[in-house]
Amino acid sequence: MRSHYPRFSTRLNTRLVQGLLFTLALASGGYAAAQDGMDERTRDKLAAAMDADSRPAADKARDRNRKPIETLEFFGFRDDMRVLEIVPGGGWYSRLLMPTLAEEGKLYFAIGTRGVARLADLPGYAEAEVLEAGAFGDRQPNGRFDIAPFSLGVSDLDLALTFRNMHNFSASGRANVNSAVFEALKSGGHYGIVDHTRRHMQPDYAEVGRRMDPVQIIKEVEAAGFEFVDYSDLHYRPDDELRYEVGRATVTGNSDRFTLLFRKP
Repeated sequence: MRSHYPRFSTRLNTRLVQGLLFTLALASGGYAAAQDGMDERTRDKLAAAMDADSRPAADKARDRNRKPIETLEFFGFRDDMRVLEIVPGGGWYSRLLMPTLAEEGKLYFAIGTRGVARLADLPGYAEAEVLEAGAFGDRQPNGRFDIAPFSLGVSDLDLALTFRNMHNFSASGRANVNSAVFEALKSGGHYGIVDHTRRHMQPDYAEVGRRMDPVQIIKEVEAAGFEFVDYSDLHYRPDDELRYEVGRATVTGNSDRFTLLFRKP
């Protein structure tokens, strides 16, 4: 039976992807961009939100894997920002963002927001805002959803974030999301993306349906007008062979995820 996978090792392929990311970052002039670091006030608020009694034990159990403080620090997050979370899902990050931004900043939710209603009794929810903009269209044969062109209806945002969601969208859907985010951010605003890693230029099929090629994502986001700033290896997992569905027992909790930062000029 002919293999679906390239004829070289996972380790070599991962190095190839990292090399491509490095090259793209150099080309954009943004590799190893200086980060000011997270201020103590923001860090303390995030730590308190992580330790909150209202936070499910299952969420807390994922902290070591997801590294929320380090990830948000890489994205330049501060507690006085206007922040957009795209596809908040079950609210894992929302539970941390809401109380941290409640006093000095503002949190917006967009696309796939039905689940955030379950967070209504939690600190910071009253100060957050659900944007009625963008909606999942029909599911395509490959399981991804299209999204028609839309506007978020807000402007001058400081930061947009999406965690493990780009694989949910079709190519045109991703283009429309990226365009809407570009329109909503202020000049100099950042766009942070985390998703499960797919091998570079690997053909699309069911087993890798919830993975994305990071180089492809960089090209698509740049096409919307963004500058590629930097990437992080916070969520690099050498034991993930990049060949199995991320929900499989051998991969769950140990999937390799790319972490990319972009800037609106």
